[in-house]
Amino acid sequence: MLILCYHGISIRDEHRWNTGLYISRDHFADRLRTIRAGGYKVLSLSEAIQRLYANDLPPRSVVITFDDGMFDFYARAWPLLKEFQFPATVYLTTYYSEYNRPIFRLVCDYMMWQGRGALIEGERDKTIDLRTPESRANELKKLDDFAKANGLSARDKDCLAQDFARRIGADWDAILENRLLHIMTPAEAGELAQAGLDLQLHTHRHRTPEDEALFRRELDDNATRLQRLTGHKPTHFCYPSGVHYAGYPEWLRRWGVESAVTCELGVAAASNDAMTLPRLCDHAGLTGVEFEAWLCGLLHWFPRRTYAAVDPD
Repeated sequence: MLILCYHGISIRDEHRWNTGLYISRDHFADRLRTIRAGGYKVLSLSEAIQRLYANDLPPRSVVITFDDGMFDFYARAWPLLKEFQFPATVYLTTYYSEYNRPIFRLVCDYMMWQGRGALIEGERDKTIDLRTPESRANELKKLDDFAKANGLSARDKDCLAQDFARRIGADWDAILENRLLHIMTPAEAGELAQAGLDLQLHTHRHRTPEDEALFRRELDDNATRLQRLTGHKPTHFCYPSGVHYAGYPEWLRRWGVESAVTCELGVAAASNDAMTLPRLCDHAGLTGVEFEAWLCGLLHWFPRRTYAAVDPD
């Protein structure tokens, strides 16, 4: 079966900023039309995992998953999924759901892309160079390094992002008003869970510590919050950013996880370890023909090319 992975559906122009993470609403609607027109069977994640390992999958099986649980899922993706009557799973990271502000690194990157081309005279004779993708990456690294070196809390990083917006002339109020780069609130996620959305594990803080006790804490904190929203214990997991090390599968099994997905490209088969299932991470750089080829299984057997986010510059 093919497990599809999505991250975000644009509210404004996010698909132009980061084509690896975002696609437009129309693009996503086209994907769903392709799935329906091809007669593919969209299964819930739990049913798909059970039938995969029972060798009982229907032909042309597809699972739709979203990582992180961004607000744009609530605003853009969910209405389309309801229209097509397709089940979906959201792997929800819960810290930024509760502390509902823009995700620091993403929003700083986005604001710099919006201001691309500018060279801004900074305070204390420090300039901010937004002229090229490389210079913007360097400015983002400076912000990251500053936050880590000073042990900034989420609230501190939010203040830093707001100040950075002021310095480069970004419209911070519009970002907040449109809920750009926010995770769904617990109330929003709970509303969708009541309407049939499957919420599963993605760690609480979007971290994968290499210490088992700390790793279990991430699962426990995440699961406690998800269980409040859904009424049942989540048992399926997605590695944040696809990062997984050799010890994780056994840690997940001991915790009680039934399946775990990666960002590795491939079609899931019964021969796969249930703790390292591959997916197709769909994105704006994947053509309609390539998407259909993955759906029907053809592209799985051909040499694969990789895709990177494309900067408009």
